[in-house]
Amino acid sequence: MLHTFGLLLGCQLLGEITARGFGFSIPGPVLGLSLLVLLLGAVPTLAGRLRPTTEVILTNLSFLFVPAGVGVIGNLAVLSQDGIALLVVLVLSTVLSMLASVATFIGVRYITERRTA
Repeated sequence: MLHTFGLLLGCQLLGEITARGFGFSIPGPVLGLSLLVLLLGAVPTLAGRLRPTTEVILTNLSFLFVPAGVGVIGNLAVLSQDGIALLVVLVLSTVLSMLASVATFIGVRYITERRTA
């Protein structure tokens, strides 16, 4: 389990080093996750070995949100000052994300139906 956890952290670390080292605007964890996906594609047996570790992480995922909650409480002054604007942006970005998802689904369905017809 420690080896696979080390692999997960190693992918994230390499992503972070790459993002900061080359000045990419893509977050390091996104690059690390992309590296992990490439590794899983290259070594199919790796998924089975990672499964127990990832299940433990996912079952304890709620603990990872505690620091975020503490950060929100630590910035209550910002929330009280700009709370309405933040709420509007949050709602609008959620609606736009949902609309983009629907448009993507419709587009993919249209393309796949044209190919099968």
